[in-house]
Amino acid sequence: MLVALATAFALSQAFRTVGAMMATPLGNHFGLTPQQLGTWAGTFHFMFGIMQLAMGVSIDIFGVRRTVLTAFPLAIAGAVLCAMAPDFHALLLGQALIGVGCAPAFLACTVFIARHFDASRFTAMSGLVMSLAGMGILFTGTPLALLIEASSWRVGYAVLGAFAVLSWLIIFWRVREPAGAADIALPERAERQSLRKAVRELLPLFAMPHTLGLLCFACVSYAAFITLRGLWLGPVLHERHGLSLVASGNVALVMTVAGMISPTLFGRMDPGGARRTRWMMGCALAGSLMFGAMALTHSRAIDIGLPIVYGLLSGYSVLQYAYTKNAYPAAMTGRAMALMNMAMFLGVSLMQWTTGVAASWAVANGVEPFRAVFFTVAGMLAAGNLAFFLLPRAAARPAAQLSA
Repeated sequence: MLVALATAFALSQAFRTVGAMMATPLGNHFGLTPQQLGTWAGTFHFMFGIMQLAMGVSIDIFGVRRTVLTAFPLAIAGAVLCAMAPDFHALLLGQALIGVGCAPAFLACTVFIARHFDASRFTAMSGLVMSLAGMGILFTGTPLALLIEASSWRVGYAVLGAFAVLSWLIIFWRVREPAGAADIALPERAERQSLRKAVRELLPLFAMPHTLGLLCFACVSYAAFITLRGLWLGPVLHERHGLSLVASGNVALVMTVAGMISPTLFGRMDPGGARRTRWMMGCALAGSLMFGAMALTHSRAIDIGLPIVYGLLSGYSVLQYAYTKNAYPAAMTGRAMALMNMAMFLGVSLMQWTTGVAASWAVANGVEPFRAVFFTVAGMLAAGNLAFFLLPRAAARPAAQLSA
């Protein structure tokens, strides 16, 4: 059942990283500015992010299966709309529908793991799911580049839409949650009361002193990886270094493979407690330095090598899920995960839009656009990491308490 749910997460990963290969041909087709490209990429993540709390409440009340099966058809509709989009506005609407449809994909996996696996296996299983879902990002490397060169970017959206239909059918066929509170048919009045109660229970998350620091860190940690892999990697290799679309896809493919391995490694090596937070901050600092190096240099070797290295490092974001699970009571797991996911994907939207603005400003002022992009990512990653360091963090909870 977890593998079936992971197929939807894999499609979500594919939809959020199409920009690396599609940005140049799509931008040429519609005559888009860098800022418009950032808006196009960020629209998916903005809609994905703002829907996280609603999806968390839905999962807690109605269950994983019902929530995913209800939402995912919107992603299929969005993919069809993007494939046929006559103009930029239709493309943005399609991206918005895809974002809403994919919103419960990973949250459903994390909550399913939290409910049906031992607490001691949570980090490892989350890392495994993230690695499996990397198959979606894998598709948006060389395979998507070859598909676009052989046909067009529209066919890329059409193929992803077909895969999304197949994923929905697999989930419908395979996923059957054990009978429980989320699966018992309740009277309408009781459901309304439960929904009101669930919304009220979001407020205590904001009252906890460690929430703000976590949200600041979550806003930038995953955003840096997706902003590079999902938007700017292809354009920087093509426009800065003259690589072909397929050659750029090959680099994206290797970075993706590194990114698929990384979550499982970090899940297995999770040190727990205070050491976990030090690992998180150390990895984010290393990421900031890598983006700074790509901004300051104009080296093909660096622009190919460091993204691959960063792919190996990117799995540290899985430690956030273990940190979040341990930082909040078990009854609030779904909403806490949803809040962190919301911060992560609104952060991606903000970073992609901001880097698009930075690139447009750079072009207007005679500055190399990718230098501005990488400096922006490095600065935002450093700022979120510093906030996490300075603000209160959750105390490590004993193993016995975690199992309770």
